[in-house]
Amino acid sequence: MSTTSSNFASQRIAALLDENSFVEIGAMVCARATDFNMKQNDTPSDGVVTGYGVIDGNLVYVYSQDASVMGGSVGEMHAKKIASLYDLALKTGAPVIGLIDSTGIRLQESTDALNGFGMIYQKQVMASGVIPQITAVFGACGGGLAVIPGLTDFTLMETKKAKLFVNTPNSLDGNTTEKCDSASADFQSKSGLVDFTGSEEEILGQIRQLVSMLPGNNNDEKFADCTDDLNRVSADLANCVGDTAIALSQIADDNAFVEVSEAYAKDMVTGFLRLNGTTVGAVANRTEVYDEEGNVAEKFDAVLSVEGCEKAAKFIAFCDAFEIPVLSLTNAKGYAATVESEKKIAKAAAKLIYAFANATVPKVNVIIGKAYGSAYVAMNSKAVGADITMAWPTAEIGMMDANLAAKIMYEGQGADVISEKAGEYAALQNSVDSAAKRGYVDQIIDACDTRKYVIGAFEMLYSKREDRPAKKHGTV
Repeated sequence: MSTTSSNFASQRIAALLDENSFVEIGAMVCARATDFNMKQNDTPSDGVVTGYGVIDGNLVYVYSQDASVMGGSVGEMHAKKIASLYDLALKTGAPVIGLIDSTGIRLQESTDALNGFGMIYQKQVMASGVIPQITAVFGACGGGLAVIPGLTDFTLMETKKAKLFVNTPNSLDGNTTEKCDSASADFQSKSGLVDFTGSEEEILGQIRQLVSMLPGNNNDEKFADCTDDLNRVSADLANCVGDTAIALSQIADDNAFVEVSEAYAKDMVTGFLRLNGTTVGAVANRTEVYDEEGNVAEKFDAVLSVEGCEKAAKFIAFCDAFEIPVLSLTNAKGYAATVESEKKIAKAAAKLIYAFANATVPKVNVIIGKAYGSAYVAMNSKAVGADITMAWPTAEIGMMDANLAAKIMYEGQGADVISEKAGEYAALQNSVDSAAKRGYVDQIIDACDTRKYVIGAFEMLYSKREDRPAKKHGTV
């Protein structure tokens, strides 16, 4: 059943969902406030179209704000429609998708509108970890409305017309839109709030792709038919240590990897892939970014940054909430060492360790490069709960680089001694063999065979169950 209006709100829903699958709920609802001559204004659907439909056969609930009705502003009945949609989604266990295009709170309704904001926030919190929540911003999303994307799991933003802000750029001391458009998709994607950007058509396509990868709720499982060879050899995988987004696409079914928050903390890759048809969440260190021509566009040290740790921790928490297994590719030799990062790196690393250790889903770690010190421990090591740890033969695992260790232990000795002792240290303490002999590595695998070994590990871990101490929740 199609909607009764032909506004952008309805058109976006129609473009998002499977053809003719949308059923509108609450089409007759309108504002009931009468202050400030509100009774003279017609408010069809009170500025928001709500209902349900399917994406590739998967049930979803959708609300789409109508900027042609009082700017799409949020009033009492507008908010109640969204809250009611959440109630239905929680009862049936299906995702909620919000399409935002609104001037914000409806001033004419004052405290009723404020209470409406609170109702939406409350429903979002109750739904967090139970059903996936996706928000796409196509127009204005300002003030208290900007909190809604912050409470959802994934946020998408159109690049030309969308504006996302708590405070407008011109209201920030010393700033103007021309100087720094802090409401733009470019700015917000680099802040970590926005996960995907693009044209309106691209955004709707990305939502469909996300829904196809994600389970409908925290008790659901997501499988797809796999026609790819489970034992497929990835001959060039060893060359992808730098750009692990490419490495993940190499081992994924049909080479399909959906990267999340690509523009934020590029030194840490997060995203989804399928392995033998099962959706898996991936977290990987990255030292290089390649452009479309295959040239190195950006380089990073093999270290954990504040933003990278926080990005990965949030992603792992989402995967754990929805029973999505986690794969990590480790290549980290330490932590970012700047005065600015020193303010937050300990807490950020703690969040990353907590996320990995707290997650009870199947966890597989593949060490593909350097794995030094507590940064290695933080990246899904066996010590913090990895179920299976694999390593490529070229990986290095230990306290620190062998040359640096030798210089510290044999300070004041000649270059020949340092070189000799560095070689000994590398063999005894930093080699993959030494880590495997101590049980810290379960399997040493050729890089080209990573796909089949990872698939095998996750299949073995399918029935994993893990008991934890009884508690309300952690505090990290």
